[in-house]
Amino acid sequence: MPEFLNSVKGFGVTFRQMFRKVDTVQYPEEKLPTAPRFHGRHQLNRWPDGLEKCIGCELCAWACPADAIYVEGADNTPEERYSPGERYGRVYQINYLRCILCGLCIEACPTRALTMTNDYELADDSREALIWTKEQLVAPLQAGMEAPPHPMRLGETEEDYYRLGAMLAASEPAATPRNPVQQGPVQDWPAPDEQVQAGDDQ
Repeated sequence: MPEFLNSVKGFGVTFRQMFRKVDTVQYPEEKLPTAPRFHGRHQLNRWPDGLEKCIGCELCAWACPADAIYVEGADNTPEERYSPGERYGRVYQINYLRCILCGLCIEACPTRALTMTNDYELADDSREALIWTKEQLVAPLQAGMEAPPHPMRLGETEEDYYRLGAMLAASEPAATPRNPVQQGPVQDWPAPDEQVQAGDDQ
C-alpha cells in the first residue's frame, strides 16, 4: 500500500462501523436478562429460622481488592443472638463507589453469608446513597423465619444447627428478592463438606 494511504487505513474500523446497523437497547423500558451467574448487588443471607449467616469474621473485607467493605463484629449473648456462631456482623457496609463487583468477597466467605444477585441497577446521584448498609443488604424474612435476636431453632449444638440448616436450605428454593430481568439462580457455592465428598467420589 502506498505510504500516503496509511492515514486512511487507520480509519478502516471507523468506516466499517459507519455502515453497520446500530444495536440500540431501549433501556430502561426494555431490560435484557443477565447471565445466571452475573455479578450484581450483594446480599446477606439468612438461615431457615431467620438467624443471619454472617458471623462478623471480616474475611470479605480482607479479600476485597478495592477496600469497599467495612465490617464490625460483635458477640452474641444468650439474651440476644443474631447468628448461630459466637459472633455476628453488627455493622456491615459496602461502598459501591469503590466496589468492582469482582466476587472475591463471596469466595472468601466461610458460611456463604454473602452472595451476589442479578440486580445491576445501582446508579444514584448521591455518594452517600451508594454506601449500602446491613439493613439494605440483608435478605428479607420469608415464611417460617423469625426476626432475630432469638435462640437457635435448628439444633441443640452448633454442629447440629449447621447440618440441619444446610439440609433445609438445599431442599427449599432460594428465598431471594428477584430482579425483574433476572433469569437464573443467585450465585451460590457447595458447602465445604459437599466439596470434600465430591472430591472423594472421583
